[in-house]
Amino acid sequence: MDSMDKIRAAVIGVGYLGRFHAQKYAQSPKCTLVGVVDARKDAREGVAAEVGTRAVEDYRTLLGEVDAVSVVTPTPAHFAIARDFLAAGAHVLVEKPITETPREARELIELATRGGRVLQVGHLERFNSAILAAEPHLRAPRFVECHRLAPYKERGTEVNVVLDLMIHDIDLVQTIVGAPVLTIDAIGTPVFSEAIDIANARIRFANGCVVNATASRVSLKTERKMRIFEDDAYLSLDLQQKILTLIRKREGGSPGALPVNIEEQSLEQGDALKAEIESFLECIRTGRPPVVSGEDGLAALETAMRITEQVNESLLTRRLMESRPDA
Repeated sequence: MDSMDKIRAAVIGVGYLGRFHAQKYAQSPKCTLVGVVDARKDAREGVAAEVGTRAVEDYRTLLGEVDAVSVVTPTPAHFAIARDFLAAGAHVLVEKPITETPREARELIELATRGGRVLQVGHLERFNSAILAAEPHLRAPRFVECHRLAPYKERGTEVNVVLDLMIHDIDLVQTIVGAPVLTIDAIGTPVFSEAIDIANARIRFANGCVVNATASRVSLKTERKMRIFEDDAYLSLDLQQKILTLIRKREGGSPGALPVNIEEQSLEQGDALKAEIESFLECIRTGRPPVVSGEDGLAALETAMRITEQVNESLLTRRLMESRPDA
């Protein structure tokens, strides 16, 4: 693509998150927002009026008319929409989870590779300023603890809490650890919805690192924290408040004092979604690989599905035991 040409972009699905995607594209000097798509008339017309673009009912109207799209629909619709745009030659940023099944994700990856298109997955935490600040300090994590808690909301309950919330941390730790998953031990339960609303997973990696991840969408508070332990250091990341605390071992020191150096950084809140979309547009212009590739999205989905399957199996076993008459 000529560096002087503006990328023609569209957003498919302009609900809560899709509206923000539309705003970022409309504000970018690197692209032209050709249209926003949603089956709901009020949603598409409201966002189109807000950002000064065209409201479209059927995404297929835009096939061949755009260079890039964000797919921000409910997860069950991701595959067909992303497939159609990739087949039409467009670059695709698809929200997480990439698709409903690994088979669908592999098909999208193959389509993007064959067509030389960018396929980026919306694991937004990769652009979190606390994660970016921590990256230079990460050497060889031995144990990682993640807590991702949120109050209950109807929005997003078409998928369980593992695919809705925990998948963010799954993607982060798989990137940080950089080794295959060896074993998973997971539990969870529904609380307010029909799907799993709270879950815990203990993930052991092939290099010996162990991750303990908890995700809840039935909590009274919102919390997004990650604690990373290495042989000589401890990193505490508050992904919501954007605070990084680094505690590293040092030699010597006063008698009775902890032999550590403690550094705390309060980081700029930043705009992770803007950074994600700008990175996507830059990948289209330069041909460089996306920060979060289709393969990354597939890896996170596969682990999330293993956790989900194990939780569902444990729930089934528990219900069978509870249904047995007393001996």
